[in-house]
Amino acid sequence: MKGATSTDSSSSSSVAKSKKPVYSRFSQQELPANRLILTPASIITAFIAVGLIFIPLGLVSLFASDSVVEIIHRYDVDCLPSEYQNKMVEFIQSSSTKKTCTKSLTVPKQMKSPVFIYYQLENFYQNHRRFVKSRSDKQLHYGDKNAISTCAPVAQSTDKSPIVPCGLVAWSLFNDTYGFSVKGKSLQVNKKDIAWGSDKNYKFGHNVFPENFQKTDQVGGAKLDSSKPLSEQEDLIVWMRTATLPTFRKLYGRIEQDLQANDMVTVVIENNYNTYGFKGTKSLVLSTTSWIGGKNNFIGLAYITVGAICLLLAIFFILLYVIKPR
Repeated sequence: MKGATSTDSSSSSSVAKSKKPVYSRFSQQELPANRLILTPASIITAFIAVGLIFIPLGLVSLFASDSVVEIIHRYDVDCLPSEYQNKMVEFIQSSSTKKTCTKSLTVPKQMKSPVFIYYQLENFYQNHRRFVKSRSDKQLHYGDKNAISTCAPVAQSTDKSPIVPCGLVAWSLFNDTYGFSVKGKSLQVNKKDIAWGSDKNYKFGHNVFPENFQKTDQVGGAKLDSSKPLSEQEDLIVWMRTATLPTFRKLYGRIEQDLQANDMVTVVIENNYNTYGFKGTKSLVLSTTSWIGGKNNFIGLAYITVGAICLLLAIFFILLYVIKPR
């Protein structure tokens, strides 16, 4: 009896200590599965399908991009008086020099409204870490005037009162202006709804008003209307969506009127923004759009390149299969 009892207890203890899982088809990896077998026919078919889809898409994208009419005029050098060609920074920083210049642009093809107006800057690194961090989103949205710890070196005015909006991003706001006319008739520039709706509604407060802005000894850029809340200062909102690359465009406004081929557009430019100090350039851009946006050949060329490579690979595998079948 004692032997039987000890045998039973040892077997029950071994069962209790066993780590063997409960049998199931899942735990034993016995579930049905499909294994993809890549045959020459399937590979060649896939490459041909990708090529036949991507090449037409690329051609359509290139056609859409080619339909965009674009005028680009660099004016930072053209708007300098001859005596200041070698003294650019002195010219732009002087309050006594005349900053207005007039240029004429010829419309190459009909530009259907809306005609978008952009300013393009080059060699301006808005993605620099110190520049990007010099702002206070808490102040911009909630109006907390004392939330300026991240805004150095443009946080307080000369009397130590907080600046709203503070920081280098806002302080360097673009301040060149453009006026347009055709055949002596002025063209109205619509500057409403040029900023993202999400920025206006969620990033810039409806009850936050500019204070002490551009009132220090060193003025960086444009001034703001102190009677308007930040959510209505769309030029500021557009500027504060910082660009990733050193060459970028930002929307200035829209001309909601067709421009005919060979029209001479007279542009009166206020050349105020100092790009000379960092060897940058400024350009004025007039552009229409298509269903893929502005002029951009990269998407179309990328589709065509990938499609052509796939077709060449398909031809290569066909020849390989015919010459040396598996």
